[in-house]
This record gives sequence, structure tokens and C-alpha cells, in this order.
Amino acid sequence: MKESETLEFKESLTQLKKSIISIVAILNKHKKGQLIFGVKDTGSIIGISIGKTTLRDVSKSISDYIEPKIYPSIKETILENKKCIVVDFEGKNIPYFAYGRAYVRIADEDKLLSSKELESLILKKNKSKLHWDKDICLNANLKDISKDKLMSFVKSINLQYISKENILKKLKLFSSKGITNSAIILFGKQPSKYFNLLNLRCAVFSGLTKDSDFIDMTDFEGDLFHLIEEAEKYILKNINVGMKLDGLKRVDVPEINKSAFREAIINAFCHRDYSVPQEIQIAIFKDRIEILNPGKLYANLTIKDILTKPVSERRNPLIADVLHRIHFVEKWGSGIGKIRHLEPSVKFEEISNFFLVTFKRNNTPQDTPQDTPQDLTKLETIILLKIKNNSKISRTQLAEELKISSDTVKEYLEKLKSKKVLIRIGKTSAGYWKILR
Repeated sequence: MKESETLEFKESLTQLKKSIISIVAILNKHKKGQLIFGVKDTGSIIGISIGKTTLRDVSKSISDYIEPKIYPSIKETILENKKCIVVDFEGKNIPYFAYGRAYVRIADEDKLLSSKELESLILKKNKSKLHWDKDICLNANLKDISKDKLMSFVKSINLQYISKENILKKLKLFSSKGITNSAIILFGKQPSKYFNLLNLRCAVFSGLTKDSDFIDMTDFEGDLFHLIEEAEKYILKNINVGMKLDGLKRVDVPEINKSAFREAIINAFCHRDYSVPQEIQIAIFKDRIEILNPGKLYANLTIKDILTKPVSERRNPLIADVLHRIHFVEKWGSGIGKIRHLEPSVKFEEISNFFLVTFKRNNTPQDTPQDTPQDLTKLETIILLKIKNNSKISRTQLAEELKISSDTVKEYLEKLKSKKVLIRIGKTSAGYWKILR
């Protein structure tokens, strides 16, 4: 016989207090186990003296000193012709306490739980009860749900719209108990009627800290999809966006990768702690962008975990499932990896009870032409960019590269001249173009 994480030996009843601690430690780790009196910790059976009230005394001590109460099986047994007491116990109502303190089993030892470990144990136990998005929104009904928003959503995922009730039930957002919080924040006509915490606050600061003057501050409210789009638009409006050519197509190039910060925005709304009455904040500084959402990492995850493992612990599973259906989020926790791949300098932090994502601003977007006049049409801009790259490019070459007629090139070159953006130096093939502004 050998002690383990679920089996404990005690020589005699003089070790009853330690026995009760062992029972609690095993329960908190495995929810069931066995303790035998009359056996040395080496496994040697020595037996025990058992009187008329011995079993009752053991039972009373367990009842008096373990909380919440458990009801173990306590019986006398014979092992190698020696009397022993076997206690079989189980309980799922963790954490259990012995003499007011919580313990956990590590190998064959009983370790006192720290406050952080105890908090983690309680969170783990109540995980299913802590999903705010699954709670029923009191006083809300189907009239609070926007039919147009639902129809737009089901069209995007190729579902047939039958009724509000039918679609919400398919999405697990509605039951006989009522409409969930997540249904209101996703498809509600006016989510702020029930949840002021859904607000989004965005600001642009003139310097490097929030102590500096702010250039702009704007608050947004609405459903989750609306807030995600407004957050993205606000960032794009307030960072440098240049251009590069992809054939004839002019492509916008923000100084921070758009897919990276959009993923961070979606994660903020998907994984935030909605029980905290605090808006999501986006702060734009001269050197960085910060996206701050209420709630630390969920389920005792650490920054190291999310950076090294494809973990996907979800604080708001219903919201995550809806966003997954329209490919806003992935189920297997690949979002952090995607952000880091697109923006390697990104930084993730936990500050107080918040999660912070920081993007470093590049200020000079790669492959982005600088000082391009803003009063030009798309084709004028493309022609000017071609000329910037080759001041001796001919009208024929421009027509070939842009796949347009030579006459069209001539027309647009004249427009650039009239706007005092471009002049031709020299009239022969030895001449070149000079950009004036």
C-alpha cells in the first residue's frame, strides 16, 4: 500500500486533526478520496484500538471541523488481521475548509492554499455561473430586439429568417426564461437602455500621456457591432494613412496594420468583463495607440499563456459564438498570434482590473509616398506616383504600365500641370518631369 493524491494513511486517532486537513486537501484537488487509520505512511499496517464511540467521534470531528459539511462513509475493517478504520469521502462543493483554512493535495502532502490560489479555485467552481452574457436581461422582451439587425445578421451567415424568437433560440440567446444580456448588446434596438457600460470612449492626445491636452474626445453608444466599426473608423481617422500601388489600384496603408488593431478591438468587446460598469477606451498618442478593456485575463490565464499557447478560455461564450459565425473571431484562440504576426512590437499588459493592448505608431507607413497632394483624383495620384519613381518616364510608358490610352495619359498630365503639381523640363526625349508640390 502506498499513499497518493487520493489516499492518506494515519497511524492513530491522535492524528485526527491532520486527518481532517488531509480530507479537505484531497477534496479540493480530486473531490473524493480515502483515508485509513491504523497504517503507517510507509504502508505498513499496524492496526488501531477501536472503542464503542470511536467511529462516532471520528464522524463528529469531520462534521464539526470541515466546511461545507460532507457525509463520509466511516467503517471498521480488517487488514492483515488488524483492525483499521476506513473513511471514504467525496464532495463537489469546493472549496472545502478545515478549521477555517483551505488546503490542496500535492502528491502525498497537504499544502495551505494562498489567497490567489483560493480565488482561482472559487472562480473555477463558479465559472459556469460567471458568464454575464448568459444571464437573463430583466424586463427585456422581444420588442427590444431589432428585426433589421437580426435579418442582416442571418443573411450574412446564410440562415433563413423566420422570426426573432426562432433565430435567437438558434443562437442560444433566448429561452423560456427570457432574453439574455448578450441578445440585447448584439441585436438590441437601444442597448444603452439596459446597459450604460456598453459605451465606447475614444480620444486623441497631443502628447505622450493623458496629462497632455486632448485634440479630440468622442463617446459612442450602440450595439456591439456598431461599436466595433466606430472604434475602427476612429483609429483610421486619427492615424497616418498613406498609399501604395497594386497595379492600377491605389491601396491605403495605415501606419498600424488595420487587421491587427481590428482584431484587438474585437477581442476587447468579445472578452471584456461586462459585469464591470466601465466603457472600453481607445487612446491615441503621438507614439502609440492604447486599447483598454475592463477585466483581466479570464480563468487565471497569464500573459505568458496567451503569448505561448493557442488558449481560448472564453468569458462570454455566447458573444464569442455569434462573432465566430461571422468570422470576427476564431474559436481556437488564434487572435493574439495574428496580432503579433502583423504587428510584432505590440504589447499586452494587465493593469489593475484592466487588459491593455498597446500598438507602437510608425508615423511613416512603409511603402507610403509622402507629401502627396490631397486635391488629386485617384488616377492623377497614381500617375504622379509613377513619375516620382521615374522622372524620365514617357507618356507611352505610362500608358502601357497603367493599361490606358496615350490620349488619356496626356489629358491627365495636362490636368496635373494646370493644378501646378507638375511641369516638363525639356522638350526632347532627354527631358524629365519635375514635381512642384
